[in-house]
Amino acid sequence: MVERDPETVRRFIERFASDLVEAGVPRMPARVFAALLGSDSGRLTAAQLSETLQVSPAAISGAVRYLSQVHMIRREREPGSRRDVYVSDADIWFEAILNRDRIIPRWQKSIREGVEALGPDTPAGLRLAETLAFFDYIHEELPRFLAEWQKRKAEMRAAREG
Repeated sequence: MVERDPETVRRFIERFASDLVEAGVPRMPARVFAALLGSDSGRLTAAQLSETLQVSPAAISGAVRYLSQVHMIRREREPGSRRDVYVSDADIWFEAILNRDRIIPRWQKSIREGVEALGPDTPAGLRLAETLAFFDYIHEELPRFLAEWQKRKAEMRAAREG
């Protein structure tokens, strides 16, 4: 097992959490997510998260609820245990993007209705039409992008193992 400087790990968690906060993730969920990513197992209990982050169990509870709802972590239960374990693995980013791919059609429909409601030749309608074109492009390209990532990930794992 690799020994790490706990202070360096703590600085990573706080720095990455700050980056997530700047991207719109609430502060405590960002810290919990960064702590999970920074753990070797990618699996921590609420007590372990509370100890790692030096926060109350209530703060952890709210944070894991948020992260579960936005599909950034998942909750599991160890066989024979009553404790929940919170998990974040490398595929979490893939899953988050895949989840967006399911939401994009809803956004496209709403934006399309907005273009019609505002008028396609108005400044607002033109802005929405360009937004719609962007989401159309993303929706078309995302399956190819995700397939390419799966292939690259398999190649990386094969290279590590062999």
